[in-house]
Amino acid sequence: MEWQSHGRRRVYTSPYVDVWLDDVDIPGIGRVDHHVITMPKASVTSVVTNDAGQFLLLYRHRFITGRWGWEVPAGWAEPGEDPAAAIGREVEEETGWRPGSVAPLVEYDALAGISTMRFRSFHVTGCEYVGEPSDQSESSRVAWLPEAEVVRLLTGGEIPDGPSLAALSYFLGPHRLAR
Repeated sequence: MEWQSHGRRRVYTSPYVDVWLDDVDIPGIGRVDHHVITMPKASVTSVVTNDAGQFLLLYRHRFITGRWGWEVPAGWAEPGEDPAAAIGREVEEETGWRPGSVAPLVEYDALAGISTMRFRSFHVTGCEYVGEPSDQSESSRVAWLPEAEVVRLLTGGEIPDGPSLAALSYFLGPHRLAR
């Protein structure tokens, strides 16, 4: 079954999000107004590892959820910017570590029922420390954590951020099994 679109009306716009009201015909239900969120910028995330088997994570507070938690470096690719270059820039800005290698890991639609938000995740290795993070607003702490600790954080709910949870879980599971 495929929904039929009969048009769209913009409700809100900003440099980060557009909200639309789509007139759609849903088989078995009929015509309804359906909210759609589009993102003008591509979302990028990373799993950053070193030769010692550690993962580079940020500890931060998210005011929308009111929660503290660990996250992978992530951000936006500017229009026309290569997503791999964007995540390299984000890793350095947020952590103070400059990537040596950036390789595609996985892509996924984060909220396929309501949004065009697509995350592109990368595996970053060979990092070189270049100094304190240039974007101090990103985290309270940046740390290299051993794999066992990352697994404990994942299973203990201390990595509540969806993109971080998805990227780390994919890396530790299917990515490794496929190699």
